[in-house]
Amino acid sequence: MPSYNPPLRDMQFVMHEVLNVTEQLKQIPRHADTDADTINAVLEEGGKFAANVIFPLNISGDAEGCKLDKTTHEVTAPKGFKEAYAQYVEGGWAALSCDPDYGGQGLPFVLNQCIYEMMNSANQAWTMYPGLSHGAYEALHAHGTDEQKKLYLPKLVSGEWTGTMCLTEPHCGTDLGMLRSKAEPQPDGTYKLNGAKIFISAGEHDLAENIVHLVLARLPDAPKGSKGISLFAVPKYNVKADGSLGTRNGIYCGGLEHKMGIHANSTCQMILENAVGTLVGQPNKGLQAMFVMMNAARLGVGNQSLGLTEVAYQNALAYAKDRIQMRSLSGVKAKDKDADPIIVHPDVRKMLLTAKAYAEGGRALACYCAMLLDQHLYHPDEKVRKESDEMLALLTPIIKAFLTDNGFEATVMCQQVFGGHGYIKEWGMEQFVRDARINMIYEGTNTVQSLDLLGRKILGNNGATLKKFGKLVGQLVEAEGVNEKMAEFINPLAYLGDQMTKFTTEVGFKGFQNPDEVGAAAVDYLRVAGHLVFGYFFARMASVALKEIAAGNTDPFYQAKLQTARFYFAKLFPETASLMRTARAGSKVLMDTDLALA
Repeated sequence: MPSYNPPLRDMQFVMHEVLNVTEQLKQIPRHADTDADTINAVLEEGGKFAANVIFPLNISGDAEGCKLDKTTHEVTAPKGFKEAYAQYVEGGWAALSCDPDYGGQGLPFVLNQCIYEMMNSANQAWTMYPGLSHGAYEALHAHGTDEQKKLYLPKLVSGEWTGTMCLTEPHCGTDLGMLRSKAEPQPDGTYKLNGAKIFISAGEHDLAENIVHLVLARLPDAPKGSKGISLFAVPKYNVKADGSLGTRNGIYCGGLEHKMGIHANSTCQMILENAVGTLVGQPNKGLQAMFVMMNAARLGVGNQSLGLTEVAYQNALAYAKDRIQMRSLSGVKAKDKDADPIIVHPDVRKMLLTAKAYAEGGRALACYCAMLLDQHLYHPDEKVRKESDEMLALLTPIIKAFLTDNGFEATVMCQQVFGGHGYIKEWGMEQFVRDARINMIYEGTNTVQSLDLLGRKILGNNGATLKKFGKLVGQLVEAEGVNEKMAEFINPLAYLGDQMTKFTTEVGFKGFQNPDEVGAAAVDYLRVAGHLVFGYFFARMASVALKEIAAGNTDPFYQAKLQTARFYFAKLFPETASLMRTARAGSKVLMDTDLALA
């Protein structure tokens, strides 16, 4: 059976020693009183909930799965899930970072991010039920009418109700401009929706008394394509003016998907038959409103893979220390045993350190992005709000794609550490691999994320935002460039920073001549950008560790941090050279292949 220990020390290191979040929060009036003690106390309690309440349900939930009653269209979650959700609501976890005007606790999003990392480590399938509600809350909070906010937000904030996003249809996934669901206006100002949606996570379940679906559909006179999509709030149960539940609405689960992983989360085929809904935002502007939820979901999906990377690493490390196989190539290490623990073997260490580096780099980036979100939403300076939003937009596709690619690689490596036992269900490793696989697919495949990064976020504004991140890199290089002990971290980072400018210009020029060149380079480009970002944060973490050691701090945590950073720059960061080479190979070897693909 696997185990899980919340990585509180590393979270505290990132927030308090690297990012100095409390100093930044002091600049935001609503968070000015959030000190380190408060953050640490909440993290500790959140870790207990994750490790003690939902982690024990992970394997059993995966084995049992969800059950659909085709007569009533009701879905039952695995045993223990409903009771765990009741504890979650009772503990106030749903309200942690929500607006106090609607019953929220108003704590920073950066803190909520860490709570969700731990819950994703413990049980990704369970965490998806409340996780999607945050996106629905954000979309309604930003674009809902006063009546919608009054009706839905207090219940979503408390966790009494959950939320979903209903986008995908059987004939269209990412290409939402093709969707066919219809919304007919009614005399009372509501709409009746008809259509079919698929792959709707947590679309139907028994954890909460009501589910608020945010549904994309077309009005009768809507223009074709993505410019003719509107967004509607469609509850499972119609809600009366006083907030009480009324009749069952015409939206129901027609089937459950049989999936590779996340078996304990209900991935539903949703049918709309004259379902009553209300318009969210402006007519034909639904994608703008839904993007609030989609961007939140993309950050959340990156967080899912971060959580799985951490828990897989922890279990692989424990196994590698205990499992004995063969002798060390450099001589016997465990003289009292018949063989040495497999952790003495270089390649086992490489797999473990890869997972550890991807977890630590991902955690730093995820917390940084969460802090950007806090600043974008609530900083009193409009310039800071705007710049934070711009930087967050640049980093969101990297969070989603780079962390999920890394997460799948890490879980596979950690499974490999177990050898044959990693292929057996009771150890839990094969579930981490299966669960991690979906994260590269949903909320926009990682190819879509790479096109978004290169095409829209970078070339779309002539690299202006990328230059702003490059300026952060340059400031770090300038500050630490004279420090010989930082050379092994700063030199490769500075070199890639310089190369990135040339690389981007070259790809952009070729793409201007032939748009397929952007498509051919985009995936490789995103990984290069991901390493640039990770390299920046690993250099910052190494700088903190070196300063602590120089000050006489003997805590082995800091030496360990340096060792992980050295491994990252020596073994993982150099991938950027081959990625830039393959990106420069261009589109011809991909597109001039009609005979090969005949």
